[in-house]
Amino acid sequence: MKTLSISLVAAAIALTSQSAAASRDYIEVVGSSTVFPFATVVAERFGRNSDFKTPKIESTGSGGGMKLFCTGLGVGTPDITNASRRIKQSELDSCMANGVTEVIEVLIGYDGIAIANAKSAENYSLSRKDIYLALAKQVPNPDGSETMVDNPYTLWSDVNPELPAKAIEVIGPPPTSGTRDAFVELVMEAGCESFDFVKAMDKDTFKAYCHGVREDGVYIEAGENDNLIVQKLEANPAALGVFGYSFLEQNADKVQGSLVDGVEPTFDSIADGDYPVSRPLYFYVKKAHMGQIPGVAEFVAEFTDIDTMGPEGYLTDRGLIPLDDDAYEDVTTRANEGTPLESL
Repeated sequence: MKTLSISLVAAAIALTSQSAAASRDYIEVVGSSTVFPFATVVAERFGRNSDFKTPKIESTGSGGGMKLFCTGLGVGTPDITNASRRIKQSELDSCMANGVTEVIEVLIGYDGIAIANAKSAENYSLSRKDIYLALAKQVPNPDGSETMVDNPYTLWSDVNPELPAKAIEVIGPPPTSGTRDAFVELVMEAGCESFDFVKAMDKDTFKAYCHGVREDGVYIEAGENDNLIVQKLEANPAALGVFGYSFLEQNADKVQGSLVDGVEPTFDSIADGDYPVSRPLYFYVKKAHMGQIPGVAEFVAEFTDIDTMGPEGYLTDRGLIPLDDDAYEDVTTRANEGTPLESL
């Protein structure tokens, strides 16, 4: 009897969830602030040109979006999450544990991470080593000994004599942001590896030293709104900001990108792989919500259409760096066939 009761309760919950899911007539999308403007443009066109309602898009950060996405199935959870990095194994495991067993991964293109400042200020040319030394919580001892110390640097010229004698002040994303994850991996780790004794550390120790960002007011977290960083740079020409290339391009009249390892962040330099701080952009879909939430499959088809994210698609006008032909064909085939992600 106890087993039968449990089964009946489970069945009732499942029916309630399906009924609730069927009652929601619009798509819910959460996740990355970097992918947000791309998804918003697609959502607006989708709502205007289809028989479905305009999807609701929220900017929660990649990590925050994954957490919401992986809580389970049904009307109370989002259908899609955007990400400016690939899903982590721990996040995929969380999804699986909560019943989100079929997750469709869609790579939409690429973006660069810009280190920018106001156009009214002096343009910077920085190495990844410079950036690491300026922003790491702990750095190699300036006395040359192979020890780590709390970051003592206050001026850019302290980090590198060729840089201006100006206070280090950087406005950037919080730990929940995919931009922050990519920045740490592509910039901070690369700067760390320029010191042989740090590079030789075991994995956990290396990560602890190389992923730690200053908490003494030099690095200022600006939340998940990259437009807010642009506004703060306009108001404070002495500061630098960290955000996606698409925001740099859209605000080219206000801000300028620093050279990183001698390369300017441009569409071509990112597409060619010359710019060292670039990353892939994704969105993830619950296959179980296709057919349950009206328009999910159709929205995926709109987003992956050649006229949307292809080489001449309208998202390239917004700063998206498109996939090459082979990658595009593979991604769109898997997305529109609903092929779930099996492993990382």
